Amino acid sequence: MQVSLLAGCSYGAGKGVKRMQYKILFAMSLSSMLLAQAACAGEGAVVGEQMGVKEVNEPAPSPSLPATTVSEWMAQIEASQVQITGVRVEPTEAGLLVVLETTSEALSTPVTQTAGNAVIAEIPNAVLSLPEGELFEQFSPSEGIALVSVISLPNGRVQISITGADAPPEVQVSTEADNLVFSAVPGIVQVDEADNSLRISVTGEPETGYRVERTTTATRTDTAIRDIPAAIQVIPQEVIQDQGATSVREVLRNVSGVTFEDAGGGRSENFNIRGFSAFGSEFENGFREDFFTIRTQRDLANIERVEVLKGPSSVLFGQAAPAGIINYVTKQPLLEPYYDLSFQVSNFDFYRPTIDLSGPLTEDQRLAYRLNLAYENADSFRDFVDTERFFIAPTLAYQFSDNTRLSLEVSHLDDARPVDRGLPVLSNDEIADIPISTFLGGSEDTDFAETEALLTLNHRFNPNLSLRSAFRFTDSFEEGSQLQIVSGSPDDRNFPLGEFASKQEFETYTLQNELTAEFETGSVEHTVLLGLELARRNRSNASRNRSAGAIDIFNPTYEFAFGEFSDLRTADDQLSTLGVYLQDQISLLDNLILVLGGRFDISRQDRIRDGAPATDTDAEAFSPRVGLVYQPTSNISLYGNFSRSFTPVGGLSMDNEPFDPQRGTGFEVGVKADFLDNRLSSTLALYDINLSNILTSDPNNPGFSIQVGEQRSQGIELDIAGEILPGWNVIATYAYTDAEIIEDNRFDEGNRLTDVPFNTASLWTTYGIQEGELAGLGFGAGVFFVGDRQGDLNNSFEIPGYTRVDAAVYYKRGNFRAALNFENLFDIRYFESAQNRNIVNPGAPFTVLGTIAWQF
Repeated sequence: MQVSLLAGCSYGAGKGVKRMQYKILFAMSLSSMLLAQAACAGEGAVVGEQMGVKEVNEPAPSPSLPATTVSEWMAQIEASQVQITGVRVEPTEAGLLVVLETTSEALSTPVTQTAGNAVIAEIPNAVLSLPEGELFEQFSPSEGIALVSVISLPNGRVQISITGADAPPEVQVSTEADNLVFSAVPGIVQVDEADNSLRISVTGEPETGYRVERTTTATRTDTAIRDIPAAIQVIPQEVIQDQGATSVREVLRNVSGVTFEDAGGGRSENFNIRGFSAFGSEFENGFREDFFTIRTQRDLANIERVEVLKGPSSVLFGQAAPAGIINYVTKQPLLEPYYDLSFQVSNFDFYRPTIDLSGPLTEDQRLAYRLNLAYENADSFRDFVDTERFFIAPTLAYQFSDNTRLSLEVSHLDDARPVDRGLPVLSNDEIADIPISTFLGGSEDTDFAETEALLTLNHRFNPNLSLRSAFRFTDSFEEGSQLQIVSGSPDDRNFPLGEFASKQEFETYTLQNELTAEFETGSVEHTVLLGLELARRNRSNASRNRSAGAIDIFNPTYEFAFGEFSDLRTADDQLSTLGVYLQDQISLLDNLILVLGGRFDISRQDRIRDGAPATDTDAEAFSPRVGLVYQPTSNISLYGNFSRSFTPVGGLSMDNEPFDPQRGTGFEVGVKADFLDNRLSSTLALYDINLSNILTSDPNNPGFSIQVGEQRSQGIELDIAGEILPGWNVIATYAYTDAEIIEDNRFDEGNRLTDVPFNTASLWTTYGIQEGELAGLGFGAGVFFVGDRQGDLNNSFEIPGYTRVDAAVYYKRGNFRAALNFENLFDIRYFESAQNRNIVNPGAPFTVLGTIAWQF
C-alpha cells in the first residue's frame, strides 16, 4: 500500500500540491494499516495476506462477540497466547538444560536453526511473563556455553538462543509436564566448517541497550571497542528513541567533547569536536558527507546509530579535520517481518509521522527489504520560520550465497525552510536583549533536494579473506534567497541587511574497495586491511546579491528597501581524490594489540570563476597511525595512539604556488573499563592535538596569505554508558577542553577557539518498571551543561554558558509505545553557538514532544 501510494506523488507539482500529497500519503498509510489490524482481529489474524505477513493465530471458535475496539482485540490476542512464566538453566554433566515453564498449557515444539555459534528457535503463539520483564539472559552458564537468552518478538512469538563459546552447541528439544526443555551439549570446533557466512540478519531484532560492544568505524573491520586504541563513542537507537531526538544535535550532546558549532542559517548542523571544527568530517556508512553532499539537516528516519571517532582519522577516511569523524550507520533489512508506525507532535505545531517496514521478500529469505518514510511539518519558536520535509529511504539486500551479499540503498530528501541567522551582538559585546523569537530576515523558503544511491558487494573468498566493494552516487540541489545582517549597527538598533540569491548543484561519485585478510605469523595474529578509494565531486554555483536597507531589531517591520542586484557570478569546482591505505591489527599476545596504519592521498582541485581560465591546485599527504592496547585484566584496556590528519587548502601563494594541506597531529592515552558484569562501560581519555599550516595574512604582501598559523587543543574526556540495574540505563559525559591559538598574524596568541567551552557535561538516565501492574512504565531525566564560549577568534564577545534540564515519561507494553519528552524543562534562555558577531543561534525554550508508536 505504501509503495503504490508513493509512486503516485508528483515531484513536478507546486509546493501546495506537494504538501497536500505528502499529508494524504501518510494519513492513508497509517490508517490503512491500523484498519487492516482491526478488521482481522475477530478472525485471529495480525495482518492479512495482502500485507505479506504470516498469520500467527489460527481462527478459533468462540461464543463471544468479535472485538470492536483495539483494546478488546489486544485482550483477545493476549488471552490466546501461552504465557512463559519462568526460565530455568540447569548445568548437567554433559552441558545444560534450559526449561521454559508455563502455567498450564503446553508450548509448541519449535524447529531449531544454527547461525554462527548460536542455535536459535522461535516459539509461536507465546508471550514472556517473567518477573524480570521481556528479556532473560544468562552469560557463561556452563563450560562451552557463552550465553542463553530468551526474548519476546513481535506477533506473539518468543525466541530462545543458546550460543556456544567456540562452536554451535548440539541441542535437542522435548516436552515435560507442559514445559519445553532444551538439552544443550557444547559443540566441537570444525575448522573446515567454520561459519563465515554473511547472512543479512538472524532474528530481525535490532540491538538494544545503551552499551555497545563492537564497531566498524574506528578500524573499518568489526572490532570490539575495548580492542581499539582510540576513544570512540556510539549512540545507539535506544538512546535516540528514549530522548525523542529529532535532530543530530540532540543525539551528539551525548558524546563528550562534542559541541554544536553552526546551524548554517537553520539549514544544516555543524559540530565541533575536541576544540576543532568537524565540518567536512561527517560520514554515512564510511562515505564522506560534506559540503558537496548534504545540503540541509540530516533526517534520522533511517539512522540506526551514530558513531564518533575522536582525534585525527585520515589514515582510513582521507581528508578530515583533526577533531575526529562522525559516522552515521543506516538501518539494514531484517529477516523477520517488522513494521513500526510512529507519530510525533510538539507544542510548536510540529508534526512528524514515520514508517519503518522490513522483512524478507522471498520464502528462502535471500531477498530482504527495508523502507523508511518520514514527513515533517513544523513551525518554530522563531517567528516566520517553518519547515516542511519529506524523506524516503528504500533498501534491498540479496544473499546470493552464504559468502556473497549485494545491497542497494537509496534515499531522497525534499526540504523547504527560510534561512535564519539568529540574533546579532551589540557594540557593548553583548548579545542583543530581544525576544529569542525575533526573526531578522526574509520568510521566503530555500528549497533543497538530495538523492543518494549506494551499491555494496560483500564477498568472502575463504574463512580468512573477504572483499567489500561499494559505489556511491549523490546528487544535491539548493535554490533560494536569504536576507541577513551584513555588518554592525551605528546605533545598536538599525542593522544593515543584504539579500543573497543562489542556485547550486552538486554531484559526487565515490568508489571504495577493501580487502581484509586474517592470518598468523607464528603465534602472532594479524587482521590486515588494504583499501583503495577514488572520488570525484562537482559543484556549480550561480549567485547575485543586493542591499536590502536596514531592520530595526527592537521593532522589525519586514519592509525592505531593495537595491539593484549585482552581476551574476558563477563558480564551478571539481575535486578529484585518490587514496590508498593499509592497516594491520596485530595481536602480539592475548592481552596486547598493536595497530599500525598508513594512507597516501592525492587530490586535484579545478576551479573556474566567472568564466575565467581554470586554476588547478594539486596536493598530496601521507597520514600514519600507531596505536597500542594493553589489557591487564579482562575488563580493563589501557591504550595510546599517535595519528595525523590532513585537509587540502585551496588558492595560491604570492609566488603562485599551491598551499600545503593543513596537518593535524594528535597524541592520546586512555583507559577503558567495564563494570557490573560488563553491563556498564567507560572511557577516560587525555589528548593533545596540534593543527598547523593554517592560512593567515601575509604582512609583507597585503591581499595574500601565508601558512604560519597554528592552533592547539588539549583536554580530558570521560564517557559512561550502560545499565546499572535491570531497567536502569545511563549515559553520561564530561569534557575539559583547552583550545587556543598558538600562532597567527590576525589574532592574538592565546585567544580561545570559537564555540569551545572549557567545561561540558551531560547526564541522561531512564528507569523502566520491570514487573507488576505498572510494568512498562518508565521515566527519564537529563542535565546538559555547556560552559562559557568565545564567539569569534578575535574573542570580541562571549556566549554565556547554560544548564538545560530535560525529562521524559514513557510506556512500553507489547507492541505499543508512547512517550512524553520535556525539553528545557525550566525554560531557560540560552544560546547554542555563534558564527560571528552578526549570527548567534538561540536555543529552543520549553518544549513538549509527544510520541505514539505501534510495532508489529
